[in-house]
Amino acid sequence: MNDMNHRETMKFDVVIVGGGPAGLSAAIRLKQLDPDRHVCLLDKGAEIGAHILSGALFDPRALDELIPDWQARNAPLETPVREDRLLFLTAQRAWRIPNFFLPTPLRNTGNKGNYIVSLGTLCRWLALEAETLGVEIYPGFAATDILYGTDEKVAGVIAGGMELHAPYTLFAEGCRGHLGKQLEVRFNLRQGVTPQVYRLGLKELWEIPPDLHQRGLALHMIGWPLIGLRGARAHGGGFLYHYGDNLVSIGLVAGLAGPNELSPFEEFQRLKTHPEIRCFLEGGRRIAYGARTLVAGGLSALPSVNFPGGALIGDDAGFLNPARLKGIHTAMKSGLLAAEQTPFRESWLYEELRGARPWHLPLWKSNGRSDPFKPDHRLTFDKPSSVFLSNTHHEENQPCHLRLTIHDRCPSENNGTTRQTGTYCSKFIQPARTMQDYCPAGVYEYNHAPLPLVNAQNCLHCKACDIQGNAEWSPPQGGNGPIYNGM
Repeated sequence: MNDMNHRETMKFDVVIVGGGPAGLSAAIRLKQLDPDRHVCLLDKGAEIGAHILSGALFDPRALDELIPDWQARNAPLETPVREDRLLFLTAQRAWRIPNFFLPTPLRNTGNKGNYIVSLGTLCRWLALEAETLGVEIYPGFAATDILYGTDEKVAGVIAGGMELHAPYTLFAEGCRGHLGKQLEVRFNLRQGVTPQVYRLGLKELWEIPPDLHQRGLALHMIGWPLIGLRGARAHGGGFLYHYGDNLVSIGLVAGLAGPNELSPFEEFQRLKTHPEIRCFLEGGRRIAYGARTLVAGGLSALPSVNFPGGALIGDDAGFLNPARLKGIHTAMKSGLLAAEQTPFRESWLYEELRGARPWHLPLWKSNGRSDPFKPDHRLTFDKPSSVFLSNTHHEENQPCHLRLTIHDRCPSENNGTTRQTGTYCSKFIQPARTMQDYCPAGVYEYNHAPLPLVNAQNCLHCKACDIQGNAEWSPPQGGNGPIYNGM
């Protein structure tokens, strides 16, 4: 957006969009390098960490560089991984893969081991460290547009109706950033790279009986239920991490390029019914739910991250290491590199991503589909009750932040295919079903009409519909959306 008039303005040395690990790490490093630098960080969540969701296993390598005395400063890394376990599941059985066959990227123990963390809690701690250094943090401010100068350089952003000007702007919005994807097009940042690969992650937080808790256990599951379904070709798997005081985070990650009938939410609920998994949860209490997409393309799908006036960092660019199933430390390192103006190819981050080789199981088709999903509301649940646990809220009187784009890809038919005229393209029907299947929050409801009903108030900001090309996601009013606690 080029109009830089008729609004209240604020000027900074650096503006950072996004309060995740990448943005916060960049902000801290900028102030460490120059305490007089005027740094502003915006986040669309009501508070830092409100929209943050990850498994999460954490490699502290980047944190060691950013805050070497993090242990003395009470960083929330309290549960080191004590045991790695990988299971191959069928519908009723499980085979444990011996540790000496465990893929190296999935090994989390050792002298320099990893930690089971709440990424939202870690980000809140990083925000306090940033504020101590003088970073101005504004949660509840969604950056809605990009400002460009007369020289076509990025000159800042618009947030909350104000213009925030800066010579340099870092975009750390996470996977499928609303502004990041615009920058990729404007500056042709994806020229010569492979298309990005996306997956949808769903997670629940449970409090379980002490006698079932195995603090430090990192359990991963592959196989059922993602493979063995008729037509199912979604890469992914499950995880179950024991940490903290009797807490378990359990989740499923599924590729978004799967078949139309695959519902990641239902397969996640079904995963919990497996005998090897339900034994940890029975007698426990589900206390939180959320969903978010993640990038999985690796180095070959990484765009050019620098452009006039700024850079993409974290998952806004796609720095997650898909082979290790980890992206927190890589996001943090990308923020450090941007702050230091250190070339990416001269860093250990480049070497790690270059050496990453994602591994997958071969997939096959079976002769049948899973039985119809029926939640029991003790171990398995429906979408409405799950969204309730995400503390999601959107003001009713604001414009809908989801715009259906199915018609943009539909050939001309019936003298035009627009919702307003009441004439529809027959090709609407299949995408509408797909949207209902893959949405983890019940936003899209298909009732045998050509277009789905959009329940935008349920939106978890996972961006799956935007990635699939069925809708365009834009930031709702600042502070709206989920408020994840301990996720």
